[in-house]
Amino acid sequence: MRAQSSAIVPAGSLLPGRAGLLWGLVGVVAFSFTVPFTRVAVGGLSPLFVGSARAVAAAVLAALVLAVTRQVLPRGGQWVRLAVVAGGVVVGFPFLTSFALESAPASHAAVVVGLLPAVTAVVAALRTGERPSRSFWVFAALGALAATGFVALQGGGLGGLHRADLLLLGAVVAAAVGYAEGGLLARELGSWQTISWALLVAAPATLVVAAWSIVQQPPQASAVQWAAFAYLAAVSMFLGFFAWYRGLAIGPMAQVSQVQLVQPVLTIGWAALLLREPVTWATVLGGLVVVGAAAQAVRTRLGRGRAPQRAARAGASEASPATRATPAANQ
Repeated sequence: MRAQSSAIVPAGSLLPGRAGLLWGLVGVVAFSFTVPFTRVAVGGLSPLFVGSARAVAAAVLAALVLAVTRQVLPRGGQWVRLAVVAGGVVVGFPFLTSFALESAPASHAAVVVGLLPAVTAVVAALRTGERPSRSFWVFAALGALAATGFVALQGGGLGGLHRADLLLLGAVVAAAVGYAEGGLLARELGSWQTISWALLVAAPATLVVAAWSIVQQPPQASAVQWAAFAYLAAVSMFLGFFAWYRGLAIGPMAQVSQVQLVQPVLTIGWAALLLREPVTWATVLGGLVVVGAAAQAVRTRLGRGRAPQRAARAGASEASPATRATPAANQ
């Protein structure tokens, strides 16, 4: 077992899942400010700059931490998996939400992002080879339909589906892939190490895009907008993942993903408090429907008799130095 595997825990802690849920909740609270602060930042900075430069700034922090702690380099196929994580949470979600929030209210975006827990559970199920029940897929599909229907009605019907809504739905898929793969990879590399290496993998591309955005539109923002950008770089893009990936790594992953169901509620609250955005009944109703469908999908998957046993067995194999060394060597 390598010294940097900070997210590795004994299999026994997988059964109650309290440690994973607690770490997951810390990450969710950190992420709940992302949408409103992105909305603030793009008020003075270009979405291209916000999406790329925050990743560049986080990559600098990651490089410093990795260098100071003298982490061992990932091996073989772990680099490919890190590229998947980077594509989802370093590039995909930040860029897509930055462009979407140029026009979409933060509270509206929060409702669409409320679909993320169920989508994460779907990706995790596919990635780990588990076979959820038919009712799980039914509720997952209902959640997708609820989110799509909500944004369509808010936009004036199916013909009024806005570009921002499509960007937000794309951001949800990108984040779900990055979360699921990152949670699995954190069991091998460690939680904060996973996001740190992913940031460095994406750094060449994000640096080029950030430089291009500065040439196209030199950043000019107020102190408040720069402060929002600093939060996005240091917390949303870096520190928040310390807790989130640790929670997913401790697992069970589907159970920990339930914690994220509180994120839309928190985000809508922050948007109302910080941005003075009105909270309409349509927003509240849409949020309840999406969150309800996502909750049912995740709980249905957890409710299967063999699921906890599979999670415990998976945890036991992850906690064993011998079994961990074999997959890593084969990658």
